[in-house]
Amino acid sequence: MVGYLVFLTIYIGLYILFALGLNLQWGYAGLINFGHVAFMTVGAYATVLLSLQGIPLIIAILIGSAIAALLGLLIGMSTLRLREDYLAIVTIGVSELLRLIALNEEWLTKGSFGIQRFPLPLDLFEPNVIQKYILIAILTLLAIFATWQLWQGIRLSQPREARASKSRNYQPKQRMSMIIWAILGLGIILTVYINGCIALLDYNYKAGLMLLVLITVAIVYWGLELLVKSPWGRVLKAIREDEEIARALGKNVFWYKLQALMLGGAIAGIAGGFYAWQLTTIYPSNFETLVTFNVWTMVVLGGAGKNPGAILGAIIFWAYDALTRFYLPKLGWFDSSQEGAFRIMVIGLILMLLMMWRPQGILGKKEELTLER
Repeated sequence: MVGYLVFLTIYIGLYILFALGLNLQWGYAGLINFGHVAFMTVGAYATVLLSLQGIPLIIAILIGSAIAALLGLLIGMSTLRLREDYLAIVTIGVSELLRLIALNEEWLTKGSFGIQRFPLPLDLFEPNVIQKYILIAILTLLAIFATWQLWQGIRLSQPREARASKSRNYQPKQRMSMIIWAILGLGIILTVYINGCIALLDYNYKAGLMLLVLITVAIVYWGLELLVKSPWGRVLKAIREDEEIARALGKNVFWYKLQALMLGGAIAGIAGGFYAWQLTTIYPSNFETLVTFNVWTMVVLGGAGKNPGAILGAIIFWAYDALTRFYLPKLGWFDSSQEGAFRIMVIGLILMLLMMWRPQGILGKKEELTLER
């Protein structure tokens, strides 16, 4: 059970990175990117191929991220001056083009046989007792950071008059929902923390990779929170709402959009590197268009334009995936070939109901809804 939860934590973490990149592009800048997996593909293959040439892994993944950002530059230069639907068409085409290149250029990517036996982070690391407790201390700091962010999110979600009121008799309408979210959030943090401590004490490669993923998620999330709350982030939101007004105020709309596309692509490239390390063997079939629409599901479910929404969406998506993989076969309603289709159908039904009940997503704000734009 510990090993499976570590596996699940790694997948949730790398998909959080993937979703944060898309959320920056669409949730904050209003860019419709239906080929987000292209950036992951570039990041994964670049990281793996460079590491096979003896380049240190941290440099390899950073170069892979930079190449993914360069792909965003090339896509943006050719499409961002046109209508928004052109970006959607071009990105989905580029993602399929890259997948087919990976499938057919066997001299570089080994084609359908995939790339195997590439260097992995902390693969040969055998920590002693002191080093294990140092790793646990790092995990503890991450848990404290997550708890602090949860507290900040709950506190800021209160109505302004509730925060300003000093009356003890004042009862916010959302108090019960905030208590529920706090309990759920703390439960998830404690589960990951306790399971992570057990895994690190009985160290293996996956436990080390889990810690690296969580560190990267914390750094990227913190950096994005600073960015989107800065003047740069406020300009992005203004462009998302009405780019003509932003242009009238003297802002270079094209340049801001290009920056968002490149930065979101770079984050997806980092996610691609972790994706390759998690799989330990990469094939072109790992980067199909369905991966993009899975992450769109996460962003829409959690709430676009909210970084915590990307995290919540990834957790809900993978919790649903894990539960249905375990319990759906026990019901005996479907054979193995029908189970996958049924699970996807249920996801579609959930999204339809969400669009009717809360189109802005669970944590999104209705006044910032971008689905109609």
